[in-house]
Amino acid sequence: MTMPHFTPAVGPYVKHVSSLGHYQKRRRPMPRLTYSVLVLLAFVLITSLAGCASNPPLQINDHPLNLKGLSYRQAAIVSTAHKMLGVPYRWGGNTPGGGLDCSGLADLSYRSAGLSLPRTSNEQYHAVRRVKVAQPGDLLFFGYGSTATHVGIYLGRNLMIHAPGRGRTVEYAHLNYPYWKEHFIGAGSLTH
Repeated sequence: MTMPHFTPAVGPYVKHVSSLGHYQKRRRPMPRLTYSVLVLLAFVLITSLAGCASNPPLQINDHPLNLKGLSYRQAAIVSTAHKMLGVPYRWGGNTPGGGLDCSGLADLSYRSAGLSLPRTSNEQYHAVRRVKVAQPGDLLFFGYGSTATHVGIYLGRNLMIHAPGRGRTVEYAHLNYPYWKEHFIGAGSLTH
């Protein structure tokens, strides 16, 4: 009985001769080293492209946490947001008595300054003028790509006020927290 043998071939297939003399086309096995190299190259490519889609860094004009030096509108926005601290979160809420969600807090605060915002954080993101350097009273948007899923009001000193979510209340948030850095998509304003 003759043993089956392989004949060299160029490409991903080899000819296999069976013990009966029949030729069969079989896929050449990929060497383990080649597979590891391909996986490594894919990882390097994906991680390098991830940097291309990263969010812009938050730039701030670091005012102290007081109303001195702010315009009337900025002061009204910041003051109203401060008064809402502790108000319970409610999805779709836009009044202190009924609860607030993040876009409701932004809308309420901007209305106190005589400015009108659309209802949702994504609509607000697309309606405001983009600013490169956030100032107190500006809106900070968080999300993915060009879709805002959350909004907060910048206060100064790397802090914002926002309505974080179910079971919580309107509160301060430090912007140096990694989550905010990773999801920041831009700042905007109607005040300047």
